[in-house]
Amino acid sequence: MAYLWLPRGSGVTALTVTLMVLSPPVTLVRDTRRRFLGQMKGECRYVNGTQQVRFLNRYIYNQEVFVRFDSEVGKFQAVTELGRPIAEDLNSQKDVLDNYRAGVDRCRNNYDLVRLLSGRSVAPSMTVYPTKTQPLQHHNLLVCSVSGFYPGHIEVRWFRNGQEEEAGVVSTGLIQNGDWTFQTLVMLETVPQSGEVYACQVEHPSWSSPVTVEWNASCYLSIRTGFKGLKFLRVGK
Repeated sequence: MAYLWLPRGSGVTALTVTLMVLSPPVTLVRDTRRRFLGQMKGECRYVNGTQQVRFLNRYIYNQEVFVRFDSEVGKFQAVTELGRPIAEDLNSQKDVLDNYRAGVDRCRNNYDLVRLLSGRSVAPSMTVYPTKTQPLQHHNLLVCSVSGFYPGHIEVRWFRNGQEEEAGVVSTGLIQNGDWTFQTLVMLETVPQSGEVYACQVEHPSWSSPVTVEWNASCYLSIRTGFKGLKFLRVGK
């Protein structure tokens, strides 16, 4: 076991946390040891620019909030019984309270930086392909791969012959890359027929309008349209 001690004067929280150190198993047996995770999450909330600023900080143990600080309240609050003695201890330390109460001023001073970072975006890359090499009249999975985009807010829809498909659509969900960008795979289970045209449509803040990649079941190719009137043709394998 490893022990992490955070001193009383650190402006964080005065408690001792016990962490389980994960060691690689030497044999292929089920590891039933419990894992414990402690987190601290702070956030700044803005209304009408800096007219109304709120600073929040939450202490989380195993995905459960046990102590929180709200600048509108001005002190630490216990959310669970575990957090009651910790909140009382933190509230008894004037230097800690003063530091957290000043958090709203730090949020206000950082507003321009937050606005700059939140306004940046990276456009997605899109590819549509079937998982089987002989797709016609056989059960298949059409994959719409959307990658390398920021921010993570994105809408992906499947269409067949102009009609939106909702049944048979599965997704990996949002996956974080190591460079702050995201990726996702949205798949459509279907039996492609000759003459059918499938389309994956993506909406993202980096684009002023949706972008569509089409996949033609007959000639097995995909066409991208919708961004500044451009079209890109990609012949499938």
